[in-house]
Amino acid sequence: MSVQDPDSRYDLGSRQRSFLGLNKESALKGLFGGNAFVSILVLGLITFFLFKEGAGFFGQYREDLTTYRSSGLEYVELMREEQDALSALNRYLNSIRTLQSEQLSASGLEFRDVKAILRKDEDFFNDFEDLAYPLREHILEANEIVATARDSYNEMLDLQEHQQNLLKAGREDEAQNLTIPEVDLEMMFSLVKDTEAEFLAINRQLESEVPKLLDRAPEYDDSELSLKLGRFKELASMFILEIPDYESKVVSWNRAESVSLGDAFTSFVFGKEWVTNSSIQDWYGIVPLFSGSLLVALIAMCFAIPLGVGAAVYVNQVASPIEQNLIKPYIEFISAIPSVVIGFFGIAVFGTLLRTVSGWDSLGWIEFFPLSERLTGFTAGCLLALMAIPTIFTLAEDALNNVPLAFREASMAMGSTKLQTIVRIIIPTALSGIISATLLGFGRVIGETMVVLLCAGNRIEIPQISKGVGVFFEPVHTMTGIIAQELGEVVNGSLHYRALFVVGLTLFLISLMINYFAQKIVTKFQISRG
Repeated sequence: MSVQDPDSRYDLGSRQRSFLGLNKESALKGLFGGNAFVSILVLGLITFFLFKEGAGFFGQYREDLTTYRSSGLEYVELMREEQDALSALNRYLNSIRTLQSEQLSASGLEFRDVKAILRKDEDFFNDFEDLAYPLREHILEANEIVATARDSYNEMLDLQEHQQNLLKAGREDEAQNLTIPEVDLEMMFSLVKDTEAEFLAINRQLESEVPKLLDRAPEYDDSELSLKLGRFKELASMFILEIPDYESKVVSWNRAESVSLGDAFTSFVFGKEWVTNSSIQDWYGIVPLFSGSLLVALIAMCFAIPLGVGAAVYVNQVASPIEQNLIKPYIEFISAIPSVVIGFFGIAVFGTLLRTVSGWDSLGWIEFFPLSERLTGFTAGCLLALMAIPTIFTLAEDALNNVPLAFREASMAMGSTKLQTIVRIIIPTALSGIISATLLGFGRVIGETMVVLLCAGNRIEIPQISKGVGVFFEPVHTMTGIIAQELGEVVNGSLHYRALFVVGLTLFLISLMINYFAQKIVTKFQISRG
């Protein structure tokens, strides 16, 4: 008969010590299981919080758009489209005058002589600018009425809510003494609608006066000036032809048309403007931010994928043990550099270097050089690539490590060279894992905040693809950047506050999709090994 050892972990008959009914194994199981539960709970709370704050945005945005329409601001904005077109014509005309001034100055004339020559055509330029004056004044007056009505209406709603809160708190006397003005938006809008005949009369005047004024346009001996003036005449004639369209939009506009929840959703998802703190109307369109994030991420991945994957292949398949011990820790150390430090490097060194290099005479053949901006999407993208390389490198090397050794040995036994084995056997076998590493690197890039906030330039505009490669060197704003920049300045629970949460929710969904596809690819990779 054997003697039982109470301290032997291999003796099934041994007596284990316990405390409050827990032995060592159950305590460790509870500790790790509890940690996993806490992690899942935190993720669940983050998800719930994002949805809770973001879900209320669309209803609130719908109410805001409804007020925008019912107050008549939308009606005035339709008239403003015509004013913007006329203002663009004026800017083009002024550019001709500026070009003429620069040419005269470059020819060696003194300032007094240049001014005397410009004065000959001054009446034409001033008369065209004066044509826009009646339309501008009409729109300003209309905007003042409807904007005042909108503000008074919102104030009335705030007072009504305050009164309800007082009643709920049992402060009835204070609630009864509260004076709440009644604001009739329909009546206020009728004041503007009644002046529609004046708007139409202004257009008749434009249709008759613009052609007469074009007949008085100056003539230039210089071919460039003559060409630009000819283009101006074409644009002015096109403007006259478009006047009936502007009128049709204004006249047929229907104040009673309702704003649906779908309209609020599409205004956010497909909206091309992100405008806050506007005296006219705040707009929350995610397209400029999403396109900015996508542009910066694409620039980053163009550098990060070849560098990260190439380094992983070299370290895993080619490098000697000494090189591996030297290169791998250095690449992985990059991930330990704080993003704000990389951002400082981008502002102080890399952005300045890029602008300096773009001014070199040898690069003058590049159309968009020299750069006018130091902080651009390209600056931010290059720095984000630096941050994504460790992620791609580490995961890609793991994928290469998972390639069975028998694959390599079989290839070498068939007489293949080392390079042929790498290119035709190792990389294709690990391709799914490498793609997964690339996707996770993309997720790392698109979720980065500090670098894009410091180095992307923060201009809220949709990148103009028509500029070709030059679009990479334009300032952009990103989804992460706008959250970091504006969240600390908005009122808790306001429409702007909730809009930022919806942007965060969008980022969350994008990250979720990237991880989902990465997991799917990893599954495929595991199957391919078998």
